[in-house]
Amino acid sequence: METSDFTTVLLVDQSPEKAFKAITNVRGWWSEEIEGDTEKLNDEFTYHYEDVHYCQIKLIEVIPNQKVVWFVKYNYFKFTKDRSEWTGTKMSFEIFEKDSKTEIRVTHHGLVPEFDCYDICSNAWTQYIQESLKNLITTGKGNPNASGRPTTEDERKFSASK
Repeated sequence: METSDFTTVLLVDQSPEKAFKAITNVRGWWSEEIEGDTEKLNDEFTYHYEDVHYCQIKLIEVIPNQKVVWFVKYNYFKFTKDRSEWTGTKMSFEIFEKDSKTEIRVTHHGLVPEFDCYDICSNAWTQYIQESLKNLITTGKGNPNASGRPTTEDERKFSASK
């Protein structure tokens, strides 16, 4: 049976080690406002974007240069009927060597089309992974969001509507 969890795949020339370091540098590609540690097993961090999105995440699996898994302990969305969508879901970042390149497969287990946030969240994840994380791996500079500087199109819309 095919899964409907959100998945996106990157292919880069850099090493699995460089990809792993970028993935665990969450401030470098997702948000500069991440609070907490983001690199080791059992590290916990929080993410927030204005009053629109807040979540608490714990690293539940870390295999250097191979895999990182986040568990969403708590989530709040301002824009969904069920404001806790994502709570209890997992994000996996799997790293493989493939034809002298590095493949990164990112899956948000539990982020499915039935969620109110699916379109917005899958678009945002695609942008963060395919652009910001990829740039952090390949150039050393990602495009994370920061206070007053939305990154994704949906964040720009939310900021403009205030």
